[in-house]
Amino acid sequence: MESFLDWDAHRLTAALTTRALSATEVMRATLERIAQVNPAANAIVSLRGDDALMVEAAAADAGAVKGPLHGVPLAVKDLANVAGLPTTMGSPALADQIATTSDIMVQRMQDAGAIVIGKTNTPEFGLGSNTFNPLFGITENALAPGMTAGGSSGGAAVALAHRMVCLADGSDMMGSLRNPAGWNGVYGHRPTWGLVPGNAAGDLFAHPLSTLGPMARCPQDIALLLDVQAGPDPRLPFGRASAGFARKLGADVTGRRIAWLGDWGGAYPMEAGVLDSAAGALAHLEASGCTVEPADPPFPAAALWEAWTTLRAWSVAASLRPLYEDSATRDRLKPEAIWEIERGLALSGQEIQRASALRSDWFRATARFFDRFDAFVLPTAQCWPFPADMHWPHEIAGVRMDSYHRWMEVVIPVSLIGLPCLAVPIPGPRPMGLQIAARQGNDLGALQLGAAWHRQIPSSHP
Repeated sequence: MESFLDWDAHRLTAALTTRALSATEVMRATLERIAQVNPAANAIVSLRGDDALMVEAAAADAGAVKGPLHGVPLAVKDLANVAGLPTTMGSPALADQIATTSDIMVQRMQDAGAIVIGKTNTPEFGLGSNTFNPLFGITENALAPGMTAGGSSGGAAVALAHRMVCLADGSDMMGSLRNPAGWNGVYGHRPTWGLVPGNAAGDLFAHPLSTLGPMARCPQDIALLLDVQAGPDPRLPFGRASAGFARKLGADVTGRRIAWLGDWGGAYPMEAGVLDSAAGALAHLEASGCTVEPADPPFPAAALWEAWTTLRAWSVAASLRPLYEDSATRDRLKPEAIWEIERGLALSGQEIQRASALRSDWFRATARFFDRFDAFVLPTAQCWPFPADMHWPHEIAGVRMDSYHRWMEVVIPVSLIGLPCLAVPIPGPRPMGLQIAARQGNDLGALQLGAAWHRQIPSSHP
């Protein structure tokens, strides 16, 4: 018998806002589901007490409908602040840090009626695409037990796949909304920079790389949450207005031109079967009326990698330097974090300027590319999910990976210049996904293609 926990979020939220379902019913079922599956899945951490959550759900039932997420239980990625809850970022150095205020994205979800039940697990500081950390341990793949969930939004993807939540937030610097979505049979959208505001702290201008965004089990639910999260924050530059995405997903995509970039002309090593899985799945876009054609890489992969690794190390060093320089916390940082920090601190101004110039060249190249195509597609990862106790793959297709994140190089074309990109799950015996990337600002176009994709595929949910 189908449970309302199996419903897509737009159906569940409609039932909650019309009072066909009570927030108390939904919260009780959610907590029961978490008690059943989370001890093994380890997706939700810092879970609030049942009594406090039931009181909050009862208050939602007794009060007015606050917004489109009225009464929806939600767990927030453990990189974002929720007032009164720990923000550990998976690090022993921050184990006792309690947030005093909610970040604006979180506050928007709470103002829309969501009830935050806890946090979702993440790698330490979100570094690496395997969700494990010394505080909470490993989050395993929802579709392939014993394998990695991906990351850094691995806890969010697994919580969605196991029906512990119907919506989830995430963040994406290097595929963190896309890789775990593809590996757990759900959807993750990396928005155009500025569409979903981040935390208004620290430097606001220099070389943004990461963004916040939604995850869900279908594109309609992605749009539902994105409409809540999106919109400018006057404390931040480069804000973008929401486009009312949920109302516009049913567009006919017939005639849209899609570029298949595969392994970027052989530049990205791929584990056996990954390219075949992704290329075969392109038939779902063709069945929607799109024209899919192979395309030559529009920019050198080596230049993308140089720009990315320079700017990423510089960004990580800027954010984690205080912990690195404090003797009480430095020894508690994982080796990958220390590697990034030390590399970032050693960079010269000229190296950073060169990386920025390369990024600018890539942005100009995409402007020309999108004059020919409406979107381009790539796999969400270069390998299948690997064992969860392996920190990262050191070799793919006989090629040695020279850093802890080289095996995720396929996500860099999107990340480097902040393109909107929806990760969609590929049906099949092994978990994999496809990135659908569009021109900057054309989040709606990417989501419409994802909605057309979703209509073509059988359910890939666990």
